[in-house]
Amino acid sequence: MLSKMESEETQKKIAQLQSLEQNLQNFLMQKQTFQSQLIEIENALDEIEKSSGNVYKIVGSVMISSKKDDIKKDLNDKKEIVSLRISNLEKQEEKIKDKASKLQKEVLSEVGADRGEDA
Repeated sequence: MLSKMESEETQKKIAQLQSLEQNLQNFLMQKQTFQSQLIEIENALDEIEKSSGNVYKIVGSVMISSKKDDIKKDLNDKKEIVSLRISNLEKQEEKIKDKASKLQKEVLSEVGADRGEDA
């Protein structure tokens, strides 16, 4: 049987594991948001390429005429930033997954050892 101290330690690890899972869910939601933004930016860039007429952009609640090259530059800058954010989130996501996996193995090992002694 696990000692009281070991049991408390296991409970702390379980709580930490739940916290990591919550963080992972938050990262996944953020990543989905950024991926949606990236798709919108890419679609806008495609439409600008197809356009032969005037090009407009929305600033606040106003739509203004703008140079095609300026808008393309702005969109490409935004695309780069969003891509970097996605990349950073993926790196953080991997770290959390690794940490959660190790913690889960520890908890299962401790719980399994406890059950093994009861048999």
